Amino acid sequence: MQDDRAAVAERYAGAFFDLAREQDAIAPLEEDMKGLRAAMSSSEDLRRLALSPVFESEDKTRGMTAVLDRMGAHALTRNLVLLLIRNGRLFAMDGVARAFLERAAAARGEVAAEAVSAHPLSEEQEAALRAEIGRAVGKDVNLTTQVDPSLLGGLIVKVGSRMMDNSLKTKLNRLHARLKEA
Repeated sequence: MQDDRAAVAERYAGAFFDLAREQDAIAPLEEDMKGLRAAMSSSEDLRRLALSPVFESEDKTRGMTAVLDRMGAHALTRNLVLLLIRNGRLFAMDGVARAFLERAAAARGEVAAEAVSAHPLSEEQEAALRAEIGRAVGKDVNLTTQVDPSLLGGLIVKVGSRMMDNSLKTKLNRLHARLKEA
């Protein structure tokens, strides 16, 4: 199921990136994708709207149009979101945005990285993390951050297909599993 969603997201992101490149609109669309990801990660209602099959496409269109209006989104971004809604694929929006951002970073010779933390990172922490990832991969890093309070502490860092989970939640889950085995 997750692989299917990733494949759907990759297909839409690839087509969207090609269109952005043709229309010389990568930079504004990159900002839109960052804005959509931030909105989706910070609003439980918006996530529920995007992911739940209970909502009709008209409701999804109204809700997402309001978000896009507030963001001042580019026409291509609006068209993408409306297409996802029309095709019943709004659930893939976050994956599409992530894949688009990875392609945009790669086109600039950068690597896209994502850090998820329990609390917002300070500018100094972001800079240190960006520098450390850059040393590890040997490229400039385009870092996006998200907050997930359920992690309790620590970080999850994703760079391409690699992920390092150093969250307190995962450590506690591992400890719980070990205690059950004993």
